[in-house]
Amino acid sequence: MSIKQRSKSKKPNKLFTRLIYLALLVIAVTIFVGKSFYDRIYAPNVVTTEGKEFLYIHSGADFEDVCVALEDGGYLKDTDGFKWVAEKKNYSKVKPGRYKLKDGWTNNDLVNTLRSGNQTAIKVTFNNIRTMPELAGEVSDYLECDSIELLKALNNIDIFKKLGFTKATSPALFIPNTYELWWNTSPESFIQRMHKEYNKFWTSARKEKAKKAGLTPVEVSTLAAIVDEETIKSDEKPKVAGLYINRLNKNIRLQADPTVKYAIGDFSIQRVLTKDLKTDSPYNTYMHAGLPPGPIRVPSVSGIDAVLNYSKHSYLYMCAKEDFSGYHNFAKTLKQHNVNAAKFQRALNSNRIYR
Repeated sequence: MSIKQRSKSKKPNKLFTRLIYLALLVIAVTIFVGKSFYDRIYAPNVVTTEGKEFLYIHSGADFEDVCVALEDGGYLKDTDGFKWVAEKKNYSKVKPGRYKLKDGWTNNDLVNTLRSGNQTAIKVTFNNIRTMPELAGEVSDYLECDSIELLKALNNIDIFKKLGFTKATSPALFIPNTYELWWNTSPESFIQRMHKEYNKFWTSARKEKAKKAGLTPVEVSTLAAIVDEETIKSDEKPKVAGLYINRLNKNIRLQADPTVKYAIGDFSIQRVLTKDLKTDSPYNTYMHAGLPPGPIRVPSVSGIDAVLNYSKHSYLYMCAKEDFSGYHNFAKTLKQHNVNAAKFQRALNSNRIYR
């Protein structure tokens, strides 16, 4: 009887042991699966190196394009893990842009950033621009669009017409500076942004100074472009601006050599010849009175401010100095100007500069 009792008491112990083993197995599997899910979501998966922190997603890209870009860039330790998290978080609508990735980011960090479109702006700088092709080439180096696309927009008269500009006055719209833009900014959006910056630049104080000078903002830019081409010396620009304003006020033709260079399409010449002065163009200020139809280049901020804060004097003539310093000799009379011009011509001849 006692033997039977012992055998009966062992059965529950075996069952209990099995249940414990099973429970432990379930717990282990649960922990393993849970950790696997956790790691896919929250374990570090993004790898970046110095100089290679940005992921560029082009306009029109789909999810597969994003995966390819991440793989080709070597940004992921586990691509399948990223895809799994992206699917669970419903990342399907791809937002193009320039995204700064951080080393050690989790799939969750990466998906949240890409899904929200939280891209990093890029600093776009342009200055010393003469032509629209130059502007297109300079700006397109920073943005997704190429120079051909951008130039097409910059030559679109309808776009500028809506903003109150003509093809001739369009260079005045662009104020040289450094701007923060999205990498995938379209050509049209770039022009729209420049219009906003133009309106910010032309404060009430600047507009008031322009009015006192008898000029509109666009006319200030038109004159500033001539000043920029006349001298690279910032300290001389207000003096040059004052000279041209004197001529405008006295209804004397500007007779600005840079406008002739623009008319013949060659800014590289160092010597303007008599035949050049006869070039038939509305930009030739030797033939036509007043300001040309628009800026002969994208004017600099220093040029614009030089016109707005022009020096008040009685000079009507200027000629480059014979020492080729970049500065000019100024004169109040044509007689004195001819003396200065003769000095410069002799200097050109002695240096064999004939064009």
